[in-house]
Amino acid sequence: NDYPTMLSPGSSPPPRPTQGPLPTLPLVVVLLGPTASGKTSLALELAEGLDLNVLNIDSRQLYIGMDIGTAKPTHAQQQRIPHQLLNLRTPDQPITLQEFQTVALPCVEQTLSNKGMAFLVGGSGLYLKAITAGLRPPAVAPVPALRQQLSTLGQTSCHSLLKMADPRAAARISAADAVRTQRALEVLYATGEPISSQQGCSPPPWPVLELGLDPPDLKQRITQRTESLYRDGLIEETALLCNLYGSDLPMLQTIGYGEAIQVMDGRLSREEAIKQTTRRTQQFAKRQRTWFRRQHQPHWLNSANQLKEAMTLIEAGLG
Repeated sequence: NDYPTMLSPGSSPPPRPTQGPLPTLPLVVVLLGPTASGKTSLALELAEGLDLNVLNIDSRQLYIGMDIGTAKPTHAQQQRIPHQLLNLRTPDQPITLQEFQTVALPCVEQTLSNKGMAFLVGGSGLYLKAITAGLRPPAVAPVPALRQQLSTLGQTSCHSLLKMADPRAAARISAADAVRTQRALEVLYATGEPISSQQGCSPPPWPVLELGLDPPDLKQRITQRTESLYRDGLIEETALLCNLYGSDLPMLQTIGYGEAIQVMDGRLSREEAIKQTTRRTQQFAKRQRTWFRRQHQPHWLNSANQLKEAMTLIEAGLG
């Protein structure tokens, strides 16, 4: 596989202190939670304390150039702690779940071999479960011509089509999620079988400790995060991506980028775009919460000192 597995920070970070002997059994630590819940900040502290890299499990942060709109760790944060599984492809080359597994699983295995622990951080529940539960997604390569036809057809029609052809998949996929809707239809057309009937599990051999963040002030956090994204240059980043790949690119219809395009086209004011992005993000966070509570069993971090609570749970997990 030719995909890079780590974003080089440009210069070597200062050495971090050794935290004692490696655990005798490998342990995969996961920090999950909805968008804007504080994962990045806590992840940096935990990674420093554990002397580990961060393995990114955020589906939009896999793409080069989608930095501000995805709240990707900044250059300074990546200097502080090396991050892997960022910037794997350009946004016009979608990564399937199986392709992500092909890249991510060797990263996890290598880190476990070298350190005895691996540290996964992200809010993309399906991608997390692909690693921690060993989902077996269909091996169907992207079909650009079909995806172009589906984009032309429109998301409303595509999701309605999916409801008729694969109601189980349609029930799991948001009516606004063009990327996953198109993928489900792509698999259906390529194999003649619904994607929901092709997804099995083969759990990996290593134990997993899931830590969850779900702060009570999430709505306020999302509002502040959205305002900062626009202030930091979301519209300018979107304009650059549109120049490179075209404004009809499916990845540019996702939260934040879609509203920024409407600002550029004069269909929305900046203030209206911020409101719409905030609302869409809050709706997305609600779906994330539902997924995590149904599909995962994390230890929800509730104390005032989340770092100390997380470290205590990790030490207990190491046994």
